[in-house]
Amino acid sequence: MAHRLYIETVGCQMNVLDSEMVVASLKRQGYELTRNIEQADTILFNTCSVRQHAEDKVYSALGKLKRTKRRYPDKIIGVLGCMAQKDQRLIFERAPYVDLVVGPGQLHRVPELIERARQGQGRQMAVSLGRRDGPVEEIRRSHETFDPLRDPTMRPTPFQAYLRIQIGCDKFCTYCVVPMTRGPEQGRPPSHILAEAHTLAGQGCVEITLLGQTVNSYRYQEGGRTYRLSDLLYALHDVPGIRRIKFVTNYPKDMTDDLLQAVRDLPKVAPYLHVPLQSGSDSILRRMKRGYTVEDYRHMMARIRETLPQVAVASDFIVGFCGETEEDFEQTKQLVRECRFKNSFIFKYSPRPGTKAFELMEDDVPEEVKQRRNNELLEIQNAISEEQNLELLGRTFEVLVEGRSKASWKQNETGPVYQLTGRTPCDRIAVFEGTLDLVGQFVPVTIYDATAHTLFGAVETRQPEPELVSLV
Repeated sequence: MAHRLYIETVGCQMNVLDSEMVVASLKRQGYELTRNIEQADTILFNTCSVRQHAEDKVYSALGKLKRTKRRYPDKIIGVLGCMAQKDQRLIFERAPYVDLVVGPGQLHRVPELIERARQGQGRQMAVSLGRRDGPVEEIRRSHETFDPLRDPTMRPTPFQAYLRIQIGCDKFCTYCVVPMTRGPEQGRPPSHILAEAHTLAGQGCVEITLLGQTVNSYRYQEGGRTYRLSDLLYALHDVPGIRRIKFVTNYPKDMTDDLLQAVRDLPKVAPYLHVPLQSGSDSILRRMKRGYTVEDYRHMMARIRETLPQVAVASDFIVGFCGETEEDFEQTKQLVRECRFKNSFIFKYSPRPGTKAFELMEDDVPEEVKQRRNNELLEIQNAISEEQNLELLGRTFEVLVEGRSKASWKQNETGPVYQLTGRTPCDRIAVFEGTLDLVGQFVPVTIYDATAHTLFGAVETRQPEPELVSLV
């Protein structure tokens, strides 16, 4: 009888891709995937350490399995990913019934470690070397996770896929644990990336999203040449079957002119840039060790707008970082008003053990102040997002239909009609009525209403003239 696997993923797109690869490797061993945790004999949690809430969620889920493990001792319980790399043996101490702890750089070993645990060889742990635990090259190799195995059934849709081009991070922002959990920054060989893109296209993918902790920092030296993200975009643009290319997340100092020109000149590349700012205050940016000033970010935005007038830019912010004053926060609010981002992901600062901020700075902004600042910044951003979306009324966009929305379907004379959802090239969510045969297709959608987060439209029954189809 085949083993049954349940896997739960918390965190970023990188974790989603990691889970896909783990499932692919276990399916090769005969495992069957189940969505019912009670039916599984192998239960895995792929974890995140960026915020405390993500870790609390996993420890809570593990706590609920204590009684299950007592009743069914043969069940295998594993913790994978960034929390596994950060906490290591602490996980065994907090949850002694966990069988394996595997960091993101060692995920290729998951089938082997599960088998060892199943054979009664005790608790298994495989983590990568710390940043100071050996020679640089040895540390790099211990974090390498370029596993080519893919499982289309684990993707958000069958026609969209993530493609990793880089792992690790060398920016060492004082609030961030990623350089410790994911290791040194290293790019993947361009030939491997291109080969995987062809594989994904052969599996029916029409949209790929390139992933890296700071994706536009990508560099790879080969044959006396340094390859950059712009070079990858030109190469990937020629892959038959791929119709849309995205990339996340970007670092402001590496937003080079050659990259902006590639986005401008390559029709398949989405006119969408996610470039975290984190704070509008120079003093906070210094404490965060972000490596740029407010004026640097302004200059980057000016170059973006000059090269790509129709581009959509999204950002990230942390409110309530150590030492953030009301004046610092007011500067952040002002910069959000000035930059007019498409949307912003706003987070309250969460101290992370292992970071410089945790070790050297006081978490001195009260929780209620963090929450107020979060709400205020979100209100400003939502107003901007709604204004921008309302400016799009009457325009037609090429939308990749991703599936049904949460709204109900209705019946008409030709059969069931559903509210469908998809995204424009600039990553705006659009909903519209249609039949399920549109899922996975690119369709022209004309917008008739909008909120801060959603465009409401109708599918054009006739193909509009090319010049009428906006690529925004």
